[in-house]
Amino acid sequence: MMEVTRKLARFIVEHHSAGIPQEVRHEAARSFLNWVGCAVGASRHETVERALAALAGFSGPAEATVLGRWDKLDIMLAALMNGITSHTFDFDDTHLKTVIHPSGPVASAILALAERKPVTGEEFLHAFILGVEAECRIGNAVYPSHYDVGWHITGTAGVFGAAAAAGRLLGLSEQQMTWALGIAATQSSGLREMFGTMCKPFHPGNAARNGLLAALLAGKNFTSSNQGIEAPRGFAHVLATDRNLKEITEKLGESWEISLNTYKPFACGIVIHPAIDGCIQLRNEHKLTADQIESISLKAHPLVLELTGKKTPQAGLEGKFSVYHSAAVAVIYGAAGEAQYSDACVRDPQVTALRDRVSATVDRGLHEDQVRISMKLKDGRTLEKFVEHAVGSLARPMTDADLEAKFRGLCEGILSPLETGNLIRLCWDVAKLKDAGEVARASVPAGRARKAAG
Repeated sequence: MMEVTRKLARFIVEHHSAGIPQEVRHEAARSFLNWVGCAVGASRHETVERALAALAGFSGPAEATVLGRWDKLDIMLAALMNGITSHTFDFDDTHLKTVIHPSGPVASAILALAERKPVTGEEFLHAFILGVEAECRIGNAVYPSHYDVGWHITGTAGVFGAAAAAGRLLGLSEQQMTWALGIAATQSSGLREMFGTMCKPFHPGNAARNGLLAALLAGKNFTSSNQGIEAPRGFAHVLATDRNLKEITEKLGESWEISLNTYKPFACGIVIHPAIDGCIQLRNEHKLTADQIESISLKAHPLVLELTGKKTPQAGLEGKFSVYHSAAVAVIYGAAGEAQYSDACVRDPQVTALRDRVSATVDRGLHEDQVRISMKLKDGRTLEKFVEHAVGSLARPMTDADLEAKFRGLCEGILSPLETGNLIRLCWDVAKLKDAGEVARASVPAGRARKAAG
């Protein structure tokens, strides 16, 4: 049997940060910045409020911050909550090769830990990069069969990343890290059936908490199988119908999966982005309004309809998984931000009227990042658009300035412009910080002091 779990554990434990290229470190800072913005932005969402109402009363010592809020919880619940908040808008990063949203499980676990056990920003960023490497390599090994049978790979692979990163910060030995990965393996969970509900963002939160739990247990010599990933009854064989375990161990430290990370300009499922991009282009090029359009026809990769084929979404969270709703708002608003995925927008008569005129069919000759759009206008014209790569993809990436603008938009109404600017600076400079937990504390609105005084 190929030795996988232990080899990965050895790499995580022994790796030196000096071996990480500067461009990889910068991509990690971009990922972290985007994650913090997404978490703060969703910190007032109903999903978050309900989770806090259910769980806050059961928290242990208030040691870690729920980003963007006054609330402090024990580190396990803080990891859970920040994993939930950062994925609630479905605006977080995407490792396109596996459709894993890698930052949520990893950053949520280690930022909570960093508020309990102070670590330098350099240690934090190194652990973050290693955690993302672990989860994405494990994802590479089992994708697509693991995803195809119904597992939400952000939750199932994310737990390994959280365990690896937290274990690195805890100083686990090779054997302890091997156990931590095994404990993570036996907690791997998340079902695609939950897409469009509050349970979808629960998955990365649960992965963060369970990965942190795995590292803490292993740190006290709580044992597991040494082959939790590769054994016949381990993760890769039980949760996937096909696998390539070499993806996990080959060229460790020579290439970095975080370099393949991408960031969303639109607050919805990543496979819809080409359709949104193309509809916005047609709208702007021809100065279109909804009442000019007779119909919109989309031809897309099979995964688009499989994941986002909700024809009549009833709530904002469902709208994030409706290519029909997304095409409609792209034309009407020229945007697909969080406002376009509110409950009110999903039920807006103008939106529903255009949504009903959108059709979508499968074209197996297209890649996941491609779409063909045909708009029939009431004046008899037909407009065509082919999108090769959506904005935000590796071929058309968001710039640092784009990410900062997105961050500011997410924080608007929660943090002041001054607070937002300071938080952006801390995210970019995280590796220079003496205490990485400073980022979490800087995400709390100044009104906390007024609340405490009252």
